[in-house]
Amino acid sequence: MKVRVRLFAQLRERAGSGSVELELPEGALVRDAIAAMGPVAEGLPVVMAINREYADESAVLSAGDELALIPPVSGGSSVHVAVRHGSLSLDELCRLVRDPRAGAVVTFSGVTRDVPMLDYEAYEEMALTSMRTIAEAAVERHGLCAAAVEHRVGVVPLSEASILIAVSAPHRGEAFAGGREIIDEIKLHTPIWKKEEGKWVEGSIPTSG
Repeated sequence: MKVRVRLFAQLRERAGSGSVELELPEGALVRDAIAAMGPVAEGLPVVMAINREYADESAVLSAGDELALIPPVSGGSSVHVAVRHGSLSLDELCRLVRDPRAGAVVTFSGVTRDVPMLDYEAYEEMALTSMRTIAEAAVERHGLCAAAVEHRVGVVPLSEASILIAVSAPHRGEAFAGGREIIDEIKLHTPIWKKEEGKWVEGSIPTSG
């Protein structure tokens, strides 16, 4: 059976063409098509899409399918972190993690509950370094396309967000796992303190892990 493979950027240059046709046996998988491409995709992480839908290497190909191999995209760092002294914007955070490789975007909002307000203080310079280290580790560990984290300091009224996290990934499993890891690690390691009803909330000693 014949399958058309579309190539972009570095892959297109390696192949000398934006697309190639492969002759594959019936029941061939995406990984078989990649292997048939030889050195074109060697050493370069790619995301796969069949007929414009994201797929993994175990997906079965059919005659006439269009398989796209998508290399890493440009656009600067895949991680954004910030400490804010005002309201946070979930829409803006989602915009920052948009990526053509991403089939899933997962967000987390930590909001004030049960009390009229919370008051946050941070060692801002160290907090930014900590958040970036944590987000970069999650991107690497879970194969995320991008991650963005913003934490608010000062007074955060009832039902408003003190922290927002957005991550994108080719598949939802990685996106959920990456977002969960980021919030859990920030709570353990990042120097940010919370005052509730005039008292500092008891927590744990930050670690360097």
